[in-house]
Amino acid sequence: MAEQRRISSKISAIAESATLKVDAKAKALQAAGRPVISYAAGEPDFATPAHIVEAALAAVHDPKNYRYTPAAGLPELREAIAAKTLRDSGLEVSPSQVIVTNGGKQAVYQAFQTLLDPGDEVLVPTPYWTTYPEAIKLADGVQVDVFAGSEQGYLVTVDQLEAARTERTKALLFVSPSNPTGAVYSPEQTKAIGEWAEANGLWVITDEIYQNLVYDGVKAVSIVEAVPALADRTILVNGVAKTYAMTGWRVGWMVGPADAIKGAANLQSHLSSNVSNISQRAAIAALTGPQDTVEVMRQAFDRRRKTIVAELNKIPGIVTPTPEGAFYVYPDVSGLLGREWHGVTPTTSLELADLILEKAEVAVVPGEAFGPSGFLRLSYALGDEPLLEGVQRLQRLFA
Repeated sequence: MAEQRRISSKISAIAESATLKVDAKAKALQAAGRPVISYAAGEPDFATPAHIVEAALAAVHDPKNYRYTPAAGLPELREAIAAKTLRDSGLEVSPSQVIVTNGGKQAVYQAFQTLLDPGDEVLVPTPYWTTYPEAIKLADGVQVDVFAGSEQGYLVTVDQLEAARTERTKALLFVSPSNPTGAVYSPEQTKAIGEWAEANGLWVITDEIYQNLVYDGVKAVSIVEAVPALADRTILVNGVAKTYAMTGWRVGWMVGPADAIKGAANLQSHLSSNVSNISQRAAIAALTGPQDTVEVMRQAFDRRRKTIVAELNKIPGIVTPTPEGAFYVYPDVSGLLGREWHGVTPTTSLELADLILEKAEVAVVPGEAFGPSGFLRLSYALGDEPLLEGVQRLQRLFA
């Protein structure tokens, strides 16, 4: 009898989240007493706004929250999400077209599980967030990278997408603003890509979790607002984590056509059932309550964005496009590779990130986590002082 695997080949093939891995390493070094500054985690340094916390505290004392509730989410929260979707994405949906998930990651996972059959191809603009490839593989799909470098502002074109499309292409992943680059597609670019997807009968999975974190008067136009005809073939993914500094509360959602949402709801009924009712009550307060604290946080991110771009671009060999959204910069560091720095000659951004951590005690995520080598991702969702100190360490390291 042939020896059986201890665990499945599918699970064995999953890669650990690179961003969480780097962040965990940085925190371990900090705990050991090293003054490491970490740009690794995409997590606001602000406290969750007080009125949201108060709503959660009230929910803790209400016995109705101690029981199972509908797997797809509390009706009040689904209504609030439908209202936000109309307000920010320009799409009118029924609350029945909404599923509340345990964070945005579960929504991403369920979207691919709902749409893909084995061998179906997904066009993935690259650089991409680390979770997308694993979610596609777990759904037995095939990732097809479409790369846009710093010279394109990390924005893919319709021509590039068309060149990558095959008869097996079923879906396009569309992310604006982007993690890891902070790039935002213009309304014209979004419309052109949406019209191309609609003309070719493709599904679109659009991750809009950073849509409210934009700068310089930019608006992240939803692809379903730009091309309303796509609404019947689009799943929107979103959540409260980034805009409201609620990463640990684990509330995300997916919005889409009735048949896709019904299928995803069936999956969630077996996978996790309902999200914590306390977190859902907090999310209702986030979406329906005052938004002034959100603007305060956005302005702080904007200030930090300007600082980190200006300071990074003082380093010869680094090219940092100015991001228009999210809270990341994605410098092209190919000009630093193949050169000796303090006795080390890094040839990849992975090796460069190791050098930076060892010599400057600064944690960054290498480009290999998001696609090709030659780039670094730095989150500027940390305090103003450590943000500046960390970049100044890089300036001294590469002087």
